[in-house]
Amino acid sequence: QVQLVESGGGLVQAGGSLRLSCAASGRIFSMTRMGWYRQIPGNKRELVATDTNDGTTNYADSVKGRFTISRDNAKNTVDLQMNSLKPEDTAVYYCNAVMAIRSYSDFQNYWGQGTQVTVSS
Repeated sequence: QVQLVESGGGLVQAGGSLRLSCAASGRIFSMTRMGWYRQIPGNKRELVATDTNDGTTNYADSVKGRFTISRDNAKNTVDLQMNSLKPEDTAVYYCNAVMAIRSYSDFQNYWGQGTQVTVSS
């Protein structure tokens, strides 16, 4: 069974830094993209940053210049370095991966359980 396991959330003061990590485990046939999303209660889940197989990264405008995504394709891991954190970054952060577990025909989204990030003012 494939799963994504996150770590690294917590409480930090505004201006501080946190690093989130995510590891994919299980029988993975292929993976095309890993990334991070976040969600505030009552709001839709929104993209934070993604990293595709060709090395293309994509960031939400609100985090550009402050967050950095890094991926290790060999280890199936993805990290999110978050600097200059703001109270509005407070949310549950979810690891995401687009993976196939049997063949190239069954790619789908997989999600981690979420990790809370709280930034105090």
